Amino acid sequence: MTIYIKSYNKRFLSIIKGENFSEFNIDFLKKDNKPQIVLKNVNTIYEGERYPTLYDINLEINQGEFIFIIGPNGSGKTTLLETILGILPLERGIVEIDGKSVIRNGSKIRKRIGYIIQGLEFDPQTPFLVKTAAMVARSGRNGLLKRNKKGDKAIAKLCLDVLRNKQETEDYWDRPIGKLSGGMQQKVMFANALAAEPDILLLDEPFANLDINSRDNIFKLLVKLNRIAKTTIICVSHETMIPKEVTRLIMVQKGRIILDEKRDLAINSEVFRAYTNFMANY
Repeated sequence: MTIYIKSYNKRFLSIIKGENFSEFNIDFLKKDNKPQIVLKNVNTIYEGERYPTLYDINLEINQGEFIFIIGPNGSGKTTLLETILGILPLERGIVEIDGKSVIRNGSKIRKRIGYIIQGLEFDPQTPFLVKTAAMVARSGRNGLLKRNKKGDKAIAKLCLDVLRNKQETEDYWDRPIGKLSGGMQQKVMFANALAAEPDILLLDEPFANLDINSRDNIFKLLVKLNRIAKTTIICVSHETMIPKEVTRLIMVQKGRIILDEKRDLAINSEVFRAYTNFMANY
């Protein structure tokens, strides 16, 4: 029986399915020079705190950029992702995605954003199954009051399967998520984020708990999504070896952006050298 699959981004889905995308024109985007994500004079403050966590953030990100955000622990990297998502109050400033305020239009905008939270692990007694966890973002993209169809479940299953190593022959789809290893739980969270076919991926230390082969395979998939589907990827990382596929490097320290350059310029800067020396002795 043929299952009808509604796709929000056919290029994105083709990559997930492993189809031949050579016929796609990689430079298909209209060059209108309008940034996709804009932060103007932003101070972000956590509820109950007296002082902001982020100060004077001014940032423009274009569609299709692949950005690494680096910095010491507690510097504000995760806060920057949460600010872009619009889930934290602003003391001042403006955050917009495609010209719309994430504060006023957050629910609608977040449907198009895939987000992987740092260090999320499930207790062994967690009652829901992998297939439920992998469908959360897809359900949100469709609308929480709309019933998921077989095609939606098929996409979520494809997203999980494409992340697995060839050695992982077991089908985890109907298993309790809390019974899986930390690495496999992380892959389920990846599958959940990808299942919504997002325009933007916000990844907070996404390779934690993953073995080297899994990290390599998933990173290659992210590069394809970035280059072919023009998915904007913003990844928080502690890595000091910055992959060549990354287009831009942003460093946050004490709540402020202290470095924002193209990858090659950034890794040759004194600021980055000081950071790598600090991390080597951390």
